[in-house]
Amino acid sequence: MTLETALRATEVLLALAFLQQSIEHLAASKTEVRLFVPRIFLSFLLLIGFMAPWVCLALVVLSLLILKRFQGPYNGGSDRMSLLILCCLTLAQFMPRTALQEVVFGYLALQLVLSYFISGWVKVANPDWRSGKALRDVFRFSAYPVSQELRLLSEWPRLLFVMSWSVMLFELLFPFALSSHTALIVGLGVATVFHLANACIFGLNRFFWIWLAAYPSLIWFQERIFIA
Repeated sequence: MTLETALRATEVLLALAFLQQSIEHLAASKTEVRLFVPRIFLSFLLLIGFMAPWVCLALVVLSLLILKRFQGPYNGGSDRMSLLILCCLTLAQFMPRTALQEVVFGYLALQLVLSYFISGWVKVANPDWRSGKALRDVFRFSAYPVSQELRLLSEWPRLLFVMSWSVMLFELLFPFALSSHTALIVGLGVATVFHLANACIFGLNRFFWIWLAAYPSLIWFQERIFIA
């Protein structure tokens, strides 16, 4: 994947993620509508590739206004990843040389890898995650499961123990996906299923779309390293 192709793929996926996020706010207060209707318009322009660098810059400014409105990233990790991808994409668009574009886009790829690895490291250091108790408590007490039937999984401690370790091992081993193109495709496939499962089970749909938007940077980065 060339740098140009990866940048364009990121634009398209980020635009789709922003459209999905923004539509949710159309039934909110007038203040939110004034922020997210322009975001929808700008996302559509980014989707079709119209003046992408300037559209990205406008989206950065709008994102800062949204941060001010909600006093921070109100959706946590998905908002942080959204801003990270957008800022890296914008900087890459305005860099005067290809080498500088590669540095910025490579930074995004490394941050994506770290997002998985650090998450796994934090979990494996927690005895509740190692025993399966943390995941059991999520199903039993949290508001995340999308149906009451799914809460019954809290009564299957052995299954949750296996699920906990499966998640931790996947996240900790994700950096090894950079070892080859095939390993990366498998790793990203597993990651996609992981995020899709979280969206279906816990309703974390924002994480699915926005993490997908960062994948082109990693595919390009792995090929860039391999070729070098």
